[in-house]
Amino acid sequence: MYNEENYLNKEVILQKNMIKKVGVVLRPSTPELKSNFFQLQEVFNSHGIEIYIDSISGAMIEVMGMEFDLLCQQCDILITLGGDGTLISAARRSYKYDIPIFGIYAGTLGFLADVSMDELDEFVSNLACGNYRIDERSVLEARVVNNSKEIQIYAFNDIVFTRPSISSMIHVETLVDNKAFNTYYGDGVIVSTPTGSTAYNLSAGGPVLFPLTKVFTLTPICPHSLTQRPMVLPGEFSIEMKTSDCKALIIIDGQDMHEFEKGDSLHIKLSPKPIRLIHRNEFNYFDVLKEKLGWGD
Repeated sequence: MYNEENYLNKEVILQKNMIKKVGVVLRPSTPELKSNFFQLQEVFNSHGIEIYIDSISGAMIEVMGMEFDLLCQQCDILITLGGDGTLISAARRSYKYDIPIFGIYAGTLGFLADVSMDELDEFVSNLACGNYRIDERSVLEARVVNNSKEIQIYAFNDIVFTRPSISSMIHVETLVDNKAFNTYYGDGVIVSTPTGSTAYNLSAGGPVLFPLTKVFTLTPICPHSLTQRPMVLPGEFSIEMKTSDCKALIIIDGQDMHEFEKGDSLHIKLSPKPIRLIHRNEFNYFDVLKEKLGWGD
C-alpha cells in the first residue's frame, strides 16, 4: 500500500545537526512585514537560535542586514517570509551553497511555504530538536549556447521558451537525447520540474507530478495543433531547443528573462544536485493539493 512517509524515507528525512544561526529573507516591497520579522526573531531567540536578515530585506524594514552570499555561508538554514515566489527566488540565489530552506507564508497557504506565523513557535521547537524532515526537490540545469558565449541557468519551477511578441507564434524545434523529437508551433513550451508542475504547467494543461519524483515535463503553450500534448520525461534524459524564428524569450521561474537569438541553442536537464526544503514531519503534499486546488469540494 502506498504511504507518503515510506516514500520519503528514500530522501533525507531528519537533519540532526544543531541549528545555531538562521538567515531570513522577506518578500520584497512589503515593509509591513517588519512586525512579523521581530516576532520571528523573538521566537527563534527564545530557543537559543540567532537570527540574521539579508541586507535588502533589512533595508526595507530599517534593520541592519547581511549581504546575501555571506548570509548563506554563515547560517545553517534559510527562512523566507512571504509566499512561494519569495521562497523560489531565495532558493535559486542560494542554490550553490546547498543550504536547506523553509517558507513561512504571509497570506494564504502555499505549495512550498507551508508554515504560518501562528504555527511558528511549535515548529521552531521541533526544529531546535531535529524533529523535522528535509525533502530534496529537483532543479532544472540549462545552458544557452551561441558562438560567442554560454549562459548557465538554474530553475526551481520551470523554464519557458516563448515568443517575444503576442502578435506572432513561435516554432520550437526540440531534441531529446540528441535525437529529433518534435517541432512545437504555438505560444511556446514549458519545461517543468515536479515542483513546478502546479504552476504555469498546470495552467497550460500539463500534469500534476508528485514533487519528489525524478522526472520533468514538456508542455506546449496554446499549440496550433491539437495533437501536440504534454509529455513526461525521465530525469536522466536531456533536451535541446532551438528556433528558426529571429528571436525568442527564455523565462526562468517567472522571475528572470533571457533573450534568445536565431542560431542559439538551449540545453536542459535535471541537475544532479537538488534544492533541500524543510518541512514538518506531518506535512502531506496531497492535503496541500486538496486545499489549494479545491479537490473534493
